[in-house]
Amino acid sequence: MPAQPSKRQPLHSQTMRKKAPEIDALKLGADWDSEDLVKPWVLVEASYGKSMPCSMHLDRLRQKVEEGVWSHGGAPAFHYFTGINDGVMQGTEAMRYSLLFRDLSSFAAEAHFRGGHFDGMVLIPAEDKDAPGYLAAAARLMDYPAILVPAGTMEAGPELGRGQGAMTLEKVGTIDSMLRRGEIERDEYEWLREVSCPNFGTCAFMGTAETMQVMAEALGLALPTSACVPASRRLILELARQAGSQIVRNIEVGLRTRDVLSWESFENALMLHAAIAGSTNALLHMPVIAREAGFKLTLEDFDRIHRRTPWLANVRPSGFHPTTAFWYAGGAQYLIRELRGQLHMDALTVTGKTLGENLEALEKHAFFERVVRYLAESNLDVADVLRPASKPMGKGGAVSILHGNLAPEGAVVKHSAVVKAMWKLRGRAKPVEGQEGALRAIFRNEVHPGDILIIRYEGPRRGCPEQFYVTEAIASNRKLNESVALVTDGRFSGASRGPAIGHVSPEAMAGGPVAVAEEDDLIEIDIPRRALNVVGVDGKEVGAERATGILKQRLQKWKPMEWDVPPGILSVYSELATSAADGGYFRRTFAPPR
Repeated sequence: MPAQPSKRQPLHSQTMRKKAPEIDALKLGADWDSEDLVKPWVLVEASYGKSMPCSMHLDRLRQKVEEGVWSHGGAPAFHYFTGINDGVMQGTEAMRYSLLFRDLSSFAAEAHFRGGHFDGMVLIPAEDKDAPGYLAAAARLMDYPAILVPAGTMEAGPELGRGQGAMTLEKVGTIDSMLRRGEIERDEYEWLREVSCPNFGTCAFMGTAETMQVMAEALGLALPTSACVPASRRLILELARQAGSQIVRNIEVGLRTRDVLSWESFENALMLHAAIAGSTNALLHMPVIAREAGFKLTLEDFDRIHRRTPWLANVRPSGFHPTTAFWYAGGAQYLIRELRGQLHMDALTVTGKTLGENLEALEKHAFFERVVRYLAESNLDVADVLRPASKPMGKGGAVSILHGNLAPEGAVVKHSAVVKAMWKLRGRAKPVEGQEGALRAIFRNEVHPGDILIIRYEGPRRGCPEQFYVTEAIASNRKLNESVALVTDGRFSGASRGPAIGHVSPEAMAGGPVAVAEEDDLIEIDIPRRALNVVGVDGKEVGAERATGILKQRLQKWKPMEWDVPPGILSVYSELATSAADGGYFRRTFAPPR
């Protein structure tokens, strides 16, 4: 049976007004009228800021949300907490601050909500960490209504050439590697780089920001059709206004986040993650969001769901087309229609209707027939971008979880971005500390075909930076891209491609076996068997069992690397960060699963 809204509770704002007489005076001083004081109070929280294209348009969305709140009898108040941009930080020490910002944004939204005595909230994220942070805050505050308004996607740039489709931001790493190898002229490189972000919105590929938009819609916390909507289209403003109206209705009927977030809704989100070949960063974020909602979501749950869910989206980086084409082809709702035999269609959503009822309403109003007309501009058919479930891009989802003596707690690989010839590999280990060392080795031709490049000491206790430039340096190198794999306790950009295995847990700083892998150890990768093992020493095979004992002996003599961690929030995070297998969150600050 579909979930039902909770019984309406007295407005929290009105209870607090009786306790603190200063509240009314301060609200009146903030341009509210006396009659506004007794209305439902709505927090409008956005990661608005003019420092990056993904957030600079959020103030327009905020205004539309507020219009919707006012028009339906609510009183909105705006707070913002601007995110930081992974693209700006990419390949630098600043990237160590990226993952921790997910938790900071969730703490900010929580503090703004509780500090302002609100009755419900509309959350407008932009960057990769804002959306999971806001979703975690909504789950933490699950006795109140919440709606997430995605920032939408930017348009793609011009044709890149070489059969690689349109220029989008994730291709900057590719052309940078091409420039270093002398395969492209500098003036062509500079022009392509400058046109990779033609307007506002999140990046035009299925990176972490776009992935989390889709998963929010699948969870039921974002309005239908809102994930990946082109940010330059008027519809995104209409959806923002609808969210403002809907949050007031939900406050009035008592529809809380607790009613929306169920185990079934999390399984729905994981199925859509498989269908879009979503970012591996979702495997860090979703367990944290689920934990706040009272559920224990594990890497094995991802593996289980992906094994049985088809990959349907021919969207970059695993596929070919930008995310604008994804939305024009029907977006998340197309996938829900194709997978309705697997999904929990009776899961309740923030519309007050179930996932199935939302889909029926869209079909009744010819959403799919109308939106596809935009594809005609690119001479594309729906099947070019989104495959039917009967003819998928791949049958086993997009992500595999590997275990073995090198990753006892697990490791993550996006197999949809790996050619099948490389699903089984055996090669000599080449361990390096950090991304800079790896890039230096690649561009000095010190990494050879058949090597397994191991980048360690990049896990959560050192900020868990992305290794995007390394994956691109390998994937764009014809000598290496068909035989060299990357293994790391760090993580990857949503744009990463190729045989890249990340989130190796336990991490090196915590004394995981990856800390003591040595030059010329034989590493075996077997994606079909979900295995990652050291199987040899000094280039000679000894078997996984004996190699496990050798790794344990090495760890008895091991000492963690010394790291001059900068003072401030990074030092706090490095001390409190959990394993990547658990989501890499601030230990002791998130609710335990029930």
